[in-house]
Amino acid sequence: MSNDTYILTTKDFTILEALCDNWQGRSDRLVALCRHKIQKAIVVFRDDLPADVASLNSRVRFRVRGGESDIRVISTGQATGPVGLFLPITTLRGLALLGLREGQEIAFENTNGVGETMLLEAVEYQPEASRRERQMIGQEAGRSPLRQHLRLVSGGMDGRQGQLTGASDGFDDQGPSAA
Repeated sequence: MSNDTYILTTKDFTILEALCDNWQGRSDRLVALCRHKIQKAIVVFRDDLPADVASLNSRVRFRVRGGESDIRVISTGQATGPVGLFLPITTLRGLALLGLREGQEIAFENTNGVGETMLLEAVEYQPEASRRERQMIGQEAGRSPLRQHLRLVSGGMDGRQGQLTGASDGFDDQGPSAA
């Protein structure tokens, strides 16, 4: 295993601990990689996680053994969705990507005992960074002058005919619903 520094949120770290504690039925290589990540982790609060670090539910672009780029969402393995969209941390590749920074590589042995090297090319979406951006937008909106908002009034058409008249040129298109 290479590049022995991984950055994990407190939540991701706790999930890895639970994964290692419940090792029954998991491959020895998965448990070894999980323990290695826990031992070498730098644990941060979610607000302090750099935007270029792969965390749970991040959409990442990566390469395996210098091959084609692939894009997946790192998940806990409990997500339901289209096949090929998620990469669970209950697999060696999913676990390997967790906590990596953009440009960082990790080497490990796959389930067949063959060495693999993975490169995290980019973190295309990270929930923690997205949350911080939404908070900043909310703070900026709070500082801006108040804008008028559309207000719905119940019974606003009471006392009126409620019928709209056609155009003054006599053309009254009823639209597709009239067909």
